[in-house]
Amino acid sequence: MPQVRIVSTGGTIASTADGESEGKTPSVTGEDLVDAVPELADHATIEVDEVCRVSGFQMDFENAARIVDAAERAADDGADGVVVTHGTDTMAESAYYLALVLEAELPVVFTGAQRSFDQLGTDGPANLLAAVRAAADDRFRDAGGSYLAFNDAVHAARGVVKSHTSKLETFRSPDRGPVAELAPDGFRFLREPGRDADPIPDWFPGARIDPGVRVELVTNAMGVDGRQVDRALDAGVDGVIVAGTGLGNATAELGAAIESVVDAGVPVVLTSRCHAGTTAGVYGGPGGAKTLLEAGAIAGGDLPPWKARLRAALALSTGDGDRGAVDRVRKVFEGIDSVI
Repeated sequence: MPQVRIVSTGGTIASTADGESEGKTPSVTGEDLVDAVPELADHATIEVDEVCRVSGFQMDFENAARIVDAAERAADDGADGVVVTHGTDTMAESAYYLALVLEAELPVVFTGAQRSFDQLGTDGPANLLAAVRAAADDRFRDAGGSYLAFNDAVHAARGVVKSHTSKLETFRSPDRGPVAELAPDGFRFLREPGRDADPIPDWFPGARIDPGVRVELVTNAMGVDGRQVDRALDAGVDGVIVAGTGLGNATAELGAAIESVVDAGVPVVLTSRCHAGTTAGVYGGPGGAKTLLEAGAIAGGDLPPWKARLRAALALSTGDGDRGAVDRVRKVFEGIDSVI
């Protein structure tokens, strides 16, 4: 039997409410999650490693690093695959972080639930079973990589996003689609599994984000001004990710603030708040992506803003000889647009 290590971090899959007036919080152990799904034993020998117990919206860089360390530890102990139970709010971010820095070659499959442990019709057990089956599957084991298993679909960490606040089919991979679907007789592969995090520099594997690195995320919208960016620059921000409208555009006021940040030597990455498609320097004028790119901003391609933030933070956390911060960030976003 394959050996699968379940790394438990909390999330909705482990959440219950103490009373009718209390909000749901993670209270269920990883062992309890396993005990609730006896069918897991039909597919793998299971071990549990509980690294934290937090909601997805409380996940931080330190806990994300603990997940990576737990996966490396599982590989060192001889596990064939790892499953991470995680809150859905930031699951795609943690999966992408792990895809960038994990050195082990085993598959790591993130999963969770939209309905809590104590809710009628909870989707947690089915999602956990699908994740274990993926981690134990020969084809995933041979390929390695970081994935997200949810609602009978397995997505690569690179392209997956949470698309709905509460529906069970919340996770999607715009422009790419899932790697595999769980059919009654096993996995039906739609594309090749494997590492899907875009080419990364040699200094990424084994790296961790320095919790002291501050990368501001700014979203463009109708009438947004530049005060948030100005305050961030005054506070000593290390980098800025712009979630622009459309192809990566900003208002004139926000654009002027972004140019000031670039002039100050702080890396700025242009992304889009849209789930699908890529950024492009098409529009000129104040705040247009073409204007901002010509001023020195860095194209984020089709990478979602929150994943671009992780990539930039890793670059800013890791020195590389004499290369400066802007050059390091620019380097890690080269070739980011490729669709596998």
